[in-house]
Amino acid sequence: MVEIRDKQELLLSSDGVVFRQECSSVLECMREELDDHRQAINENTDELSATTEFLNELNRKLDKLSERIDELTLLVRGSKVEKCFEIQPLSGKEKEVFQALYLLTETQPYASYEQIAKDLPMSKSVVMDNITSMIQKGVPVVKKLDGTTVFLKLDPEFRLIQSKENVVGLNSLLAWV
Repeated sequence: MVEIRDKQELLLSSDGVVFRQECSSVLECMREELDDHRQAINENTDELSATTEFLNELNRKLDKLSERIDELTLLVRGSKVEKCFEIQPLSGKEKEVFQALYLLTETQPYASYEQIAKDLPMSKSVVMDNITSMIQKGVPVVKKLDGTTVFLKLDPEFRLIQSKENVVGLNSLLAWV
């Protein structure tokens, strides 16, 4: 780096070539420092992104582990108690929404209100109302919030019982994809 005194001497000197060379060297040093700083920021951003992905994966694994521990705890106590689901009769629209949710979560873990509405000739608000009504009638719907989007799925045990016993009372058989 050029000292302040050197800068004053350059400004006072009559040699413009020397002045331009010194300014160029100062600007080049500044450019190198800025490039180093930008590179460090990019490396930190990549590291934060990788850490976030790792933590999300770790969270998923912890959820699975927690479920397994719960199952083992129930098995150690004796036998696993099956849940008993008491479902009040659903309306026609509720059955449509139920079937759409059931079928969408065959191929993916969760479905959003938007996906269900897109699958049916209904608006998102009508789907939300029907899901709320189904929950009030005893249908165990699991909700998960990801950012600002709510994702839904049926309780896995209820889903199994529904496939065997048709607890909800759907007129058509649910297709296995």
